[in-house]
Amino acid sequence: MPELDLSLLRTLVAVHELGSFARAARQVGRSESAVSLQLKRLEEQCGGPLLFRSGRRMILTDTGARVLEYARRLLALNDEALTALRPEASEGTVRVGIPTDVAETWWPPVRARFRAAHPRFTVETLVGAAPLLGEKLRRGELDLRVAHQPRGDFPTLWSEVRPMAWVGPADFVREPAAPVPLVVFNPPCTFRDAALRALEDAGLSWTFAYESPTLAGLWAAVASGMGVTVRTASGIPSPLRALGPEVGLPALPATTTAVESAPGRQPGPAAMRLVELMVRSLEATAGAL
Repeated sequence: MPELDLSLLRTLVAVHELGSFARAARQVGRSESAVSLQLKRLEEQCGGPLLFRSGRRMILTDTGARVLEYARRLLALNDEALTALRPEASEGTVRVGIPTDVAETWWPPVRARFRAAHPRFTVETLVGAAPLLGEKLRRGELDLRVAHQPRGDFPTLWSEVRPMAWVGPADFVREPAAPVPLVVFNPPCTFRDAALRALEDAGLSWTFAYESPTLAGLWAAVASGMGVTVRTASGIPSPLRALGPEVGLPALPATTTAVESAPGRQPGPAAMRLVELMVRSLEATAGAL
């Protein structure tokens, strides 16, 4: 049985995550023509096309999606083995800053998986608001930060754009003469700001029905009928639903979630392994945010 070439798999992952041959070529350190040849070789190994072009982006075929899943698992195992076998990378500390909603959803299992693979590494987690985390990242007091709607101040290791949506009970009805009841995080908060901006642009008044420091409190308040909130369109728990023009609420923008590193410092092998786990978890559990 032929063997899959890990370098080809790494190129496939880069093309998928970055969306183009040019950006993938820069990441893997090859020319665009070499990247194209690598993918052709991988298609020969896998027995069919893996990608097709849609506008400016490269889209996975059904076969490509299956190969990508295996590629990530094989590369993660390869990188984990190499990291564990390097004496200089067998211990240390990785410091991560994350917002509250991330801390309450997918971060705990990601941290647990990393600790299982790297038991001699310490992961220090700081949960806080974006300005605080950004300042600590700038000063080198953090190695990584997860940010919603990043401003481009720090090197971005991964990012993804997701649409926002109004979220409320299935039976929510907005009374035209009444202010929109909002359930929001305490400031600063990207989703809170987007809600207020959209309502202001639409000429609608609002009231803060409930302000919560936690995601669990926010969802509980919305489920009890206290008001509506704004989250990513995929992050809606049952029995809540996305709301829109049919209930008289204005359109919302998209938001970007990113994993960033400290400026002027190259993340070490263990930090990059942690980034891989974070990215894979973010992509697999978009509904958590």
